Amino acid sequence: MDWHTRRLSAILEHALLEDRATSDATSRACIDAQQRATATILAKQDCILSGVGAIARILEIYEHLDHNVIGHPDVISHGEIFDGVRLHKGQAIAVVRHNARALLACERVILNVLQRLSGIATTTRKYVDAIQGTKARILDTRKTAPGLRVLDKYAVRCGGGQNHRLDLSDGVLIKNNHIALAGGVTAALQKALRNRREEQPIEIEVRTLAELDEALANGAESILLDNMKVEEVRQAVLRVTSHSRHVPVEASGGIRLENVRDYAETGLDYISVGALTHSPQAVDLSMRIVPA
Repeated sequence: MDWHTRRLSAILEHALLEDRATSDATSRACIDAQQRATATILAKQDCILSGVGAIARILEIYEHLDHNVIGHPDVISHGEIFDGVRLHKGQAIAVVRHNARALLACERVILNVLQRLSGIATTTRKYVDAIQGTKARILDTRKTAPGLRVLDKYAVRCGGGQNHRLDLSDGVLIKNNHIALAGGVTAALQKALRNRREEQPIEIEVRTLAELDEALANGAESILLDNMKVEEVRQAVLRVTSHSRHVPVEASGGIRLENVRDYAETGLDYISVGALTHSPQAVDLSMRIVPA
């Protein structure tokens, strides 16, 4: 089992433990232990699906936590239903047949995961669609819910976006605080070039055209334009493209769905959007459970 799979299982197990799923007082009080049921998960709005694979995994983890559960889950979904697909209001995501108590205990965790991830995927797809036809690509950031980064970044990919750094070990990104502490753009770049691992590219954040020129002159391998207006970005891209070596250019800060295409049309390679993961609008899903 790789690190990502272990991390995913740990997140889902924690969610069940947080909800005290194995101590569901209501279900124990009024549902027979042998009762079987069928649950149908429905989309109540148009959206991009993400997290469908978590349904079976949550139920499996629940069985591991509660050895008294009777029966095993049977998760059925249509072949056309998979992560990244566009769903329409009223469309069924999956049908699950299982012990009724188990379904009731896992209902909220399953919906929480699907609603959040599908919300991120749906928002991401809106940005991706908005810049279609340009060479720019939409990136996420590390502005994820604490503990949920693996899931949040997976959802971005389901929506057609790309992942930036997974964590602080995943590449060198020199930001304004690093620049201030290192003694300036030149000093920060020189130290980074000496100390980085060979496979680590060096990206540096710049906030003015003067800082951009200094970064290019001192070995920057990728540029992040921070909080620049569209016209400033256009000028920056022109300066970089006229440079003797290829340097990817990314922009972030103040970029919204309403203006993302204006930024993309400047010739940027990447646009990073924190809103994909730091404030996603959860999609509306429901689970209807009936006796089997």
